[in-house]
Amino acid sequence: MSDHVLAIDQGTTGSTALIIDRDVNVVASVNVEFPNHYPQPGHVEHDVNEIWDSIRAAVTGALQQAGIEGSRIAAIGVTNQRETSLFWDRKTGEPIHRALVWQDRRTAGFCRTLKDAGHEALFKQRTGLVLDPYFSGTKARWLLDNVPGARAKAEAGDLQFGTIDTWTAWKLTGGANGGVHVTDPSNASRTLFFDLHRLDWDDELLGILGVPRAVLPRVGDSSEIYGKTKGLGFLPDGIPVAGVIGDQQGALFGQACFHPGMAKSTYGTGAFILLNTGDAPTTSHTGMLTTVGWRLKGEVAYALEGSAFIAGAAVQWLRDGLGIIQSSTEVEALAASVPDSGGVTFVPALAGLGAPHWRPDARGILTGITGGTTKAHIARATLDGIALQIDEILRAMAGDLGEPLRELRVDGGAARNDLLMQRQADLLGVPCVRPAVLETTGLGSGLLAGLAVGFWESKDDVVRAWSEERRFTPKGDPAELAATRKRWAAAVERA
Repeated sequence: MSDHVLAIDQGTTGSTALIIDRDVNVVASVNVEFPNHYPQPGHVEHDVNEIWDSIRAAVTGALQQAGIEGSRIAAIGVTNQRETSLFWDRKTGEPIHRALVWQDRRTAGFCRTLKDAGHEALFKQRTGLVLDPYFSGTKARWLLDNVPGARAKAEAGDLQFGTIDTWTAWKLTGGANGGVHVTDPSNASRTLFFDLHRLDWDDELLGILGVPRAVLPRVGDSSEIYGKTKGLGFLPDGIPVAGVIGDQQGALFGQACFHPGMAKSTYGTGAFILLNTGDAPTTSHTGMLTTVGWRLKGEVAYALEGSAFIAGAAVQWLRDGLGIIQSSTEVEALAASVPDSGGVTFVPALAGLGAPHWRPDARGILTGITGGTTKAHIARATLDGIALQIDEILRAMAGDLGEPLRELRVDGGAARNDLLMQRQADLLGVPCVRPAVLETTGLGSGLLAGLAVGFWESKDDVVRAWSEERRFTPKGDPAELAATRKRWAAAVERA
């Protein structure tokens, strides 16, 4: 009897396996970490064989935790760190190089070259993206130009390109022994060579970037049976792999943000804010990205997205870089021990600034420090800095959409921090709603997989299953909030 769905959430620092029952309860959740590799400043890489080992261990652990056999899995959904990119040999399955992670900045110079050549307007119009090292396209170009023999092999049809969803689906369905080479529009729309309007790869953009079309995967729906498990050992053969979606779009789906104007913010390593804009792409005039949310039974939902590259990672920096806390969970109590930041402002641009500034050269900055500043003030300023980034992004989005935000659905690890969530609601002036299930990225991919095989009937089942755990209503003092935003704007300029 197949009475559960498996969701694989492949993230930047670890892989999580969720087992979901028919009532959309997460009955097991196991996370297995793997290392990030930093060969030199600005370079961030993953060994995808280490990623695969972490997936295998997470799935095995989740099945054990749930107390079920793999034969009871009706379908598998995959969600992933989106822009992380690699090539692998079509015949052997071996990667030609470590994957280049979304945080990797090595292609900043090439992005400047493309901008100087006058290409940015074309890329923005076709893809909804800006020319930034964040996205997959320039990573693909770097790999083809810098790995000996890669370009010749790619042009001969001997290499396959993919983001981590594509690699994972290929491995699950047999790998070099017949694995499917597929992605979905949510991931394809993050590559810099996918036309948002035609929903297909764009030959002109591929030509500018120097990437052969033959290496690219087929773009399916976000919910369909792509293939079935084969030769894995830790799962039986024949389970449909039936949901693929980028992690942030997965969270939008898992949060049941199905109507235009609904928005979510996921607080992970970075913070990613998506706002559903309906069945047509909305062009941003404020530095936001236009992206595909998902395609389900041929129907497309689009979104505006704002990305803050550093959110939870700022708290990790307090722990690992400054040593002012021993564990990330301590930050809330430390920050709450003072009434405010004491005039300290922290811009957490530890990996450059994302939306709406798009400044890879920006650096983190602490301002307003006095002799009375304590580690508690710095902790408080760190939480404020996370919330202020998101406030800035959502105000820009509201300008693009032409209507104010009504509420924000929040998820991710840092959404457990009540002080941060209250501060976010105060700054936005709208409720922040935390769901009963915070693992919404994996949940979204599992729901899409279940919909593809009839495990659930429709999105209405998702809406009925979604429930809130806590609602944070705004309580901020307008004068204090205005002063905080003024200090923030000045600090961002200096960053």
